[in-house]
Amino acid sequence: MYLKSILKKVIPEKFHPQARQIYSTLILFWYIGDRFTCPICNGHFRKLLPFGVKPRPNAQCPKCGSLERHRLLWLYLKDRTNFFTNYLKILDIAPYYYLQKKFKKLENIDYTSADISSPIAMIRIDITDIHLPSNQFDCIICYHVLEHVQNDKKAIKELFRVLKPGGWAIIQSPIDQNRKITFEDPTALKDEEKEKLFGQFDHVRVYGLDYKDRLEEAGFVVKVDKFVKELPVNIIEKYRLNRSEYIYFCTKPEGN
Repeated sequence: MYLKSILKKVIPEKFHPQARQIYSTLILFWYIGDRFTCPICNGHFRKLLPFGVKPRPNAQCPKCGSLERHRLLWLYLKDRTNFFTNYLKILDIAPYYYLQKKFKKLENIDYTSADISSPIAMIRIDITDIHLPSNQFDCIICYHVLEHVQNDKKAIKELFRVLKPGGWAIIQSPIDQNRKITFEDPTALKDEEKEKLFGQFDHVRVYGLDYKDRLEEAGFVVKVDKFVKELPVNIIEKYRLNRSEYIYFCTKPEGN
């Protein structure tokens, strides 16, 4: 992990995804085993890499770099949606490198990734002011993004606007299941303050159970899908999933 930190500092950001893949290839043989499996890259490992501000053990896939949330998303898309079967026009906000690579190869997907700064995104957008026409996409994936956005309510309205009537979106953020009301403090401007209050220096709030209400205020019909709870315990452990991460599956009603 020390070597990885050094490489991250000396290699320009736009080359981080490629560097991550090279690094993963070099260390991969140390991790090969049969305790854990990544459903995205189908790698098999005796252990996974730690990850996080407070490092979580066995969190990151050594081969593709996926975290618990990425593996859950992959399983959910396969088991609960038409993502891999129907022709869909997709908008992926803040894309994850390996998933973008996989999605682009799908013949049934017209894929566009977007971000305000990511070097791997196909187009550059501000999620609070998306410069695209309304009713454009069958599906939107916005995964662990809104906790970084100051005006999240405006961003949610923009996502609703560009989604087609009848379309669906997975708009996911980390939720504190013990908190009823989202916590924000606009006076917290310094990185140290934000890390202390929100858990990470680049987060601007801690969402509570009212996250669903925020999505519904924009017009979405929201299902909080406890998909992970329906999986066998051995599968949750095998894929190293977060047992408390529920999927916020949002649909745009016809006629909007």
